[in-house]
Formats: sequence, structure tokens, C-alpha cells
Amino acid sequence: MTAIPAATPPAARAATRVLVLNSGSSSVKYQLLDMRDSSRLAVGLVERIGEETSRLVHTPLTGDGAEKRERTGPIADHSTALKAVAEELAHDGLGLDSPELAAIGHRVVHGGLRFTEPTVITEEVLAEVERLIPVAPLHNPANVTGIRTARAMRPDLPQVAVFDTAFHTTMPEAAARYAIDVETADTHRIRRYGFHGTSHAYVSRRTAALLGKDPSEVNVIVLHLGNGASASAVAGGRCVDTSMGLTPLEGLVMGTRSGDIDPAVTFHLKRVAGMSVDEIDELLNKKSGLVGLCGDNDMREIRRRIEEGDERARLAFDIYVHRLKKYIGAYYAVLGRVDAVVFTAGVGENAAPVREAAVAGLEELGLALDAELNAVRSGEARIISAPYARIAVAVVPTDEELEIAQQTFALVTGASEAGNA
Repeated sequence: MTAIPAATPPAARAATRVLVLNSGSSSVKYQLLDMRDSSRLAVGLVERIGEETSRLVHTPLTGDGAEKRERTGPIADHSTALKAVAEELAHDGLGLDSPELAAIGHRVVHGGLRFTEPTVITEEVLAEVERLIPVAPLHNPANVTGIRTARAMRPDLPQVAVFDTAFHTTMPEAAARYAIDVETADTHRIRRYGFHGTSHAYVSRRTAALLGKDPSEVNVIVLHLGNGASASAVAGGRCVDTSMGLTPLEGLVMGTRSGDIDPAVTFHLKRVAGMSVDEIDELLNKKSGLVGLCGDNDMREIRRRIEEGDERARLAFDIYVHRLKKYIGAYYAVLGRVDAVVFTAGVGENAAPVREAAVAGLEELGLALDAELNAVRSGEARIISAPYARIAVAVVPTDEELEIAQQTFALVTGASEAGNA
């Protein structure tokens, strides 16, 4: 791919923009932000990359009357996808050759134990991300592809990896280790890494602000509930436990993933059902969770079916909530003192019945909801607990793209000031 030459920046123009890229196996999500006020200049999505039915949806957010634009038709690969993104941004005067673009921030799912902070991407960093592919086979390859493509387009520009696992590297060994042979575990890097780290970092910090306190003063249980779901125990701004493990399969009941399960189930399926390792993998990751229990992984549809008396949907909902309650109780015990339980992501932010059911019966722990506050739909961070509750219950919309942009900008501007950009 031909690199886009960097424009010569006018002396008066500061580089304050960050492009955030989230490269999936067949998609690229992106946002362009101005870090002077954290405003979004453009957002978009390229999906079904490699198919005849590829689609790019681009929404400029600058100026009056800006409208969403859509392209359809085959987009062969990530290189073609990012070239199309660059064209759409250029159409709005926001091109990748802009002197105002300070850096590109990339979401990288797995950073292992080595990457505990946002990291400027080098060939050595990319090699380590590739070395972690066996423990993140669905995510890291796509992340690497997106990074290589973006670096080819702007080789002169600082590019930063922000790792989903980084926030969880503060877990003590007692929480991170599995109780298996240490030599085997260390040889094959088997331990609990955790995921959704950028979301847990952002939401725990935003919750502290909502309570009017510094993050170092607050203990928070974060429940990130989307199609993928995870919980974390955050003590004074540092993660001390999280529900996902070596992979995103462990923990809560999810849209298509089973969450916690007796490992011997896999042996049983192999011996009794004659299933292969790949078949078991697909079962637990893609055909389990809510979709395995009732055929739906959309919480809105499950609630509709419950209201119509569907018992399978009711059972799926009850299992989902039961697991949530167990983690709330477990992380209360881990933290010792809890200042807030906070719900975030698609289900956590929008499904009032889930929040109500998860907290119901936990009054002795100091948790209680205000029914009217819980029923309000809002895009704002808010407290929804009853006035008499000892522990705050909150809804805090997550913003992983903003978190990635902030971490990226802080790193490159700090490096620039030190003369090391």
C-alpha cells in the first residue's frame, strides 16, 4: 500500500486529534476525536470485510447538516477497508494526512503480562502481540492486521496499542493463578488475564467522579454486560479480580458463551458424545449462554418472551441473573468494603429488569434500587440506588473509544515533551 505523505504542519496548528481503530476479524470500527475537548469528529464502521456484501457506514459529526454516508459492495481486505475509511475522512476535511492528527490508537485484545500500559507500536511490540495469538486466536490476528495496514499508510505517525488485558495486570497472584501445576501453567502462559479492561478502567474512574471522590478512595464492582459480559473488583483504582480468565469464555453467562463451567464437561463431551475439540470450542463459545438456553441472545427479545409466558426465556434470564448475583457477592467479599456497584455496556445500561433482578434480595449487603430512577432511560451517568442504601448503585455508559484516545494522546504528548516521540 502506498503510504500517505505527512502534510507539513503550519506552526500555529497543534496536533490534537486521535484516530481510534478497533479491527475485528471481518470489521473495522473507528472514531476520530479531538482531544482538546474529547469531542468526536467522525465515527464509522466497515463490516463484512472479504464478502460481496461489505458495507461502510460513516457519520461525520462536524458542521451543521452533516449526514451519515453508506457504501456497499465488496471490500476485499483490511487494507482496502482502511483506504476507504481514509477517503471518507478526507471528504470531510479530516484526512489521515492532516497535520492535526497526533496519533492512531489501536485496540488490542490480548497483551499478556508484558504490556501493562498503552505502548507505542514497534516491530518488537507487533512480534509479541503475534506471539500471543494462541491465547487470543479470534482477536489478536485481526488487531495485528489493522495495525500493519495503518502503519503502512502513515509510517511517520505515532501509533499506540491499548490492551484489553492491561487494566487487569494489577491482580494479585492469588486471583490470577489457576490451581494447576505451576510449571505447566508457566510454560504455556496459562493464567487469568481478564478482558474489557478499557471499559472497566473508564467506568470505575467515571464512577468515582460520580461519587465526588478520587479513584484511589473508592472500591467499585463493575458489571460490563453486553453480548460479552464481565465483572471486576476495583480497589482504589486498581483491578484486584475479574471474571474472564485465560480467554473471554470464563465468568458470567453471556450472549453465546457459557461462562463458568466444570472443565470436566469437555472431557465428558469428548468421551460420551464423541465431539472434537473444535466442536466443543464452538459449542461453548458460540452456541451456549443465552442463545444456548433459549435460542435468543438479545435481552429485549428475551424479556418480551418472558412477558408472554415463555418458560425457556424465563429460565435463561434466571440463570443469567443468578450468576450475576454470585459475582456481586464474591467481589463484595474480595473487596471487604464496597462504595458502588455499577452497570455498563448494552445490557447493563439499557435493561432495567436485569439491574432490578441482580440487586433484588441484597438489602442486607446495603444494596437497594429506587424503582423510578432505575426505570429512567438516559445516556448520562447516574445513581439509581434508594436514598437509604449504604452502597451506591449506578449506571455509567462505557466509552472504550474515548479511553483509548485519552491513553494514546497522553502517551504521545508525554513522549513528545520528553523529546522521544
